Amino acid sequence: MGMQVSAAEEPDPRGAREPGPTAPHPPDPTGPRPLDELDRALVQALQIHPRAPWTLVGEVLGVNAVTAARRWQRLERAGLAWVTAYSRLSDLRIVVTGVIEIDADPGHGEDVADLLATHPEVVSVKLTAGGRDLVATVQAAGLEELARFTNALFRATPGVRATRTHVATAIPTEGSRWRLRSLDATQRARLERELPRPPSPRPGKSPSPLDELDIHLAELLGTDGRMTVPDLAQATGAGFTTVRRRLQTLLDSWLWLRCDLARPLSGWPLSAVYFASVPAPHLDETVRLLATVPEVRSCSITAGPHNVVLDVWLRTLADVHTFEAHLAQRLPRLTIDDRSVVLRTTKHMGRLLDRDGACVGVVPLPHYADAPPRPR
Repeated sequence: MGMQVSAAEEPDPRGAREPGPTAPHPPDPTGPRPLDELDRALVQALQIHPRAPWTLVGEVLGVNAVTAARRWQRLERAGLAWVTAYSRLSDLRIVVTGVIEIDADPGHGEDVADLLATHPEVVSVKLTAGGRDLVATVQAAGLEELARFTNALFRATPGVRATRTHVATAIPTEGSRWRLRSLDATQRARLERELPRPPSPRPGKSPSPLDELDIHLAELLGTDGRMTVPDLAQATGAGFTTVRRRLQTLLDSWLWLRCDLARPLSGWPLSAVYFASVPAPHLDETVRLLATVPEVRSCSITAGPHNVVLDVWLRTLADVHTFEAHLAQRLPRLTIDDRSVVLRTTKHMGRLLDRDGACVGVVPLPHYADAPPRPR
């Protein structure tokens, strides 16, 4: 997703923006309220174009810009939806990802999850049922750092009995591609048409190295992916023109944007993790087909006994087996070796979640410089 800067230049109808939630908000004892059709359409609009100007969003949804902005503000402040910027998971020069199975001492699963969630490098934590107590996703600048961090982290975390790390060699499908189904084809096409064009790729060219300002901007966008250029400039103390240029470079080469929604409100309230195997000659074809399966939220190709790890959203508990049977019929070369139902997600891409899946805080995601700082 490239050059997402234009939206951040549009004056916000609400006035000055505040960064996204960084401290817990009191949970609603009745649970999250269902979204109406406008809310769902708004979320899907930002899933397609996360930094779309409110004028564009309003035109697509048939409301004025102020109404669209206020609706989003309500969802965001309630922790029901949010926009996050994060390192491009498909580029191993930027970040290396590990999927880690964790066995906890009896009765210590939630304590381990809460402790792991405090670390920026642990980007997601799920409490699961099945052959492991937790599944965590960890990011690092390279394999050596991944090994050093995971070893130190789990030695220092009480209640961890054993871990198994699966290093992702590719992530062909991830959560930014998942969509609600509230907009019609014309609305979707309008938003897609307004997406900024990414720059032409240069074969073999590495992304420009990050410096302190770049990392600060990336952290701010990780908290609020729609933060405007003026607000970013004020928060960093850098000039508007400098921030605008750096933001464009970050979104062109380093960062992806995604709009997430509290899972119970998505219509797919259940989550499961599948560990699968595919013969190497058929791996590329299989993962291409998996990307077309609506339930598949993300797919990682890993080095280990299971070379495919799937994060799946389902509608009912019975679908855990129905979905597996569907995959077996559609993808006969894919073998599901094991599966775990997610009992609770405590952290998702840096967002701390309550028991209803609402965001109650943010632990900024890690961003790494791969070279000495460049001159400003």
